[in-house]
Amino acid sequence: MSDRVLVTGLSGFIASHVAVRLLEQGYSVRGTVRNLAKGQAVAAKIRAAAGGNGELELVEANLASDEGWDEAVKDCRFIQHIASPFPADAPDNREGLVLEARAGAQRVLERGFAAGAERIVMTSSVVAMTGQPGRGSHMTITENDWSDPDWKPLRAYAVSKTRAELSAWAYARAQGLEERLVTVNPGLVFGPDSFGNGGVSLGIIKSMIRGRMPRVPRIAYPVIDVRDCAAIHVRAMTASGAGGRRLIAGGETLWFEDIARVLRTEFPENDNLPKGPLPNFLVKFASLFDDDVKAVIPDLGIYHEADAAYVSSLTHVIPRPAKEAILAAATGFL
Repeated sequence: MSDRVLVTGLSGFIASHVAVRLLEQGYSVRGTVRNLAKGQAVAAKIRAAAGGNGELELVEANLASDEGWDEAVKDCRFIQHIASPFPADAPDNREGLVLEARAGAQRVLERGFAAGAERIVMTSSVVAMTGQPGRGSHMTITENDWSDPDWKPLRAYAVSKTRAELSAWAYARAQGLEERLVTVNPGLVFGPDSFGNGGVSLGIIKSMIRGRMPRVPRIAYPVIDVRDCAAIHVRAMTASGAGGRRLIAGGETLWFEDIARVLRTEFPENDNLPKGPLPNFLVKFASLFDDDVKAVIPDLGIYHEADAAYVSSLTHVIPRPAKEAILAAATGFL
């Protein structure tokens, strides 16, 4: 078995940073993309960022189809399963993303383990941990916390991430392969948009800078820089004791108002930045007309703090200050 790593969804924000880190460490990388022609543009940027180190190849594969996955997993020592459906417009049906997310994970796990992958690292999310009633105003998130996908306030993305991860662990357990599976559960992922493919989290920074969020909802999540998130993914492949664990990728917890304050302090000339918090009753009213706002209602007013010291112990990755991640993200939008 060669030191080749499969990275699914290579053109995504986290995946592209994971690929660079793997290449820099001498691994060969095979990345899956939905469209080879479109994927080449991001692949070229990844190769440049890695300074020509390692070998990067692309294969076409889609989470919704069996086609291409046998070729994708062949001769891969490790697999980074990062791809996940996240359409620009979330479906009204809260179960609308589940089929692709769950079936895609199943395809990768079944074929990956059958092909001899030593360990599969699957990207989940803290939303697969926090979505549960009765949290109170302060929730300390642990790796044993699970969202309840049947809890009605949860929207499509949180439901899909929860059901996909639950399915992955159920499969690994049934096959006696738990020690060969690791999930990484990131919080808000900021940091540099090096490849022009910033994820939903970066959209928060962009909206603040471009004046699309004049006031911010009272929401607080743990923050991780994408470079640290990528480092956790890579270390999870080989770290002793990481097998069979859910690794929370999260550092400091900030309210959205704290994020806005960092930006206002650093860019005082930008009049577009949020001027303060948005009262909860107005957020709830807006949710009646906007599904994106509706998705945050379950977390309104709750301080989510990650109990993630064990992740640093296992991976030796210490998340950088949230301010650094915020400003690295902001630079790309100015």
